[in-house]
Amino acid sequence: MKYNFDEVIDRSRNRSSKYDERMKKFGRSDVIPLWVADMDFRTAAPIVDALKAKAEEGIWGYTSRPDSYFEAIRGWQLRRNGWEIRKEMMSWSLGVVPALSSIVKLFSEPGDKVLIQTPVYSEFYDVTEAWDRTVVENKLVEKEGRWGIDFDDFEAKARESRIFLLCSPHNPLGIVWTREELARMAEICIANDVLLVSDEIHSDLIFHGKKHIPTATLSEEIAGKIISCISGTKTFNLAGLQASTTIFPNQEMKEKFDRFWMAMDIHRNNAFSSVAMEAAFNEGEEWLEQLLEYLSGNFDFIREYCQTHIPKIKPGVPDATYLVWLDCRDLGLDNQELRRFMIEEAGLGLNEGYTFGRSLSGFMRLNAACPRSVLEKALEQLRAAVDKL
Repeated sequence: MKYNFDEVIDRSRNRSSKYDERMKKFGRSDVIPLWVADMDFRTAAPIVDALKAKAEEGIWGYTSRPDSYFEAIRGWQLRRNGWEIRKEMMSWSLGVVPALSSIVKLFSEPGDKVLIQTPVYSEFYDVTEAWDRTVVENKLVEKEGRWGIDFDDFEAKARESRIFLLCSPHNPLGIVWTREELARMAEICIANDVLLVSDEIHSDLIFHGKKHIPTATLSEEIAGKIISCISGTKTFNLAGLQASTTIFPNQEMKEKFDRFWMAMDIHRNNAFSSVAMEAAFNEGEEWLEQLLEYLSGNFDFIREYCQTHIPKIKPGVPDATYLVWLDCRDLGLDNQELRRFMIEEAGLGLNEGYTFGRSLSGFMRLNAACPRSVLEKALEQLRAAVDKL
């Protein structure tokens, strides 16, 4: 079927944090919300149909997880990424961020150092510091709008770290790491006995001929030293249903993880998430392919609009995710001035760049997963505000 991603849907009535929490986040309820990483699109029809059927049952008691649940995930990864995952090494979890948090707690000690690559989404700081671990930053290096890894610094920081949290593909820069980059990072981690944890939640949202490479597929040696975190919630706009999968290199680590969640009696999908995930991975590809084409058009629109009308703002068009990293340094505003400018003058609700890297200044993150007309209105407001400035 043909999906209509141009449809503007009123989300102010569906308990959306992206819309309902504008006053809390921005001090205004009328900004165009282009912040939280979910999409303003209806998900695939087979998922909606499966959830409608589940709703009609009228009984939503304690929910089992059939073998077909993990088989759907395994089939998806094999088809899309050539990754054959061993079912006995897969664990269910509430989400990728809760999984990352528990991994930091379980496989490091208070005071240990956790390596991250900044700018990176702020939860990497949060899940480290929440357990009294210390963040160590391998700052990505920008050259003419392109960002890359300082491997000398990475290796030096790895020597003192216990865990490395890898964002692959990268949020907010939209980088799809090459096989060579992934292998070099993994080899440095192995050489320094650093546990590599790969967050691959955006791995289905890939553009411009790039190809996602699951870190665990690089080699048998690397697969034996890595924990991978995946989910369909970003892919199919299902974050509110809370489900992800964590893949372990050995049974001992998996059992330690499972015991942690069992101790809190958190070990079941809710009645709807298991149904939605199976439908997504078994029947969602048609929708996803159309989504990717539409998002790519949104990226082109942002790039061309800024080049023509707002040259002082330079968008980093991503090769992955639906998040655009805006370089606003030519506006000459500090971080607080830039935040106020976007809210008060442009009427936009964006994520502040300094939350992704605490030493950064002059950047914002824009969520481009919305109808083109909304994006056009947002950029027109931004243009008018910049012209006044």
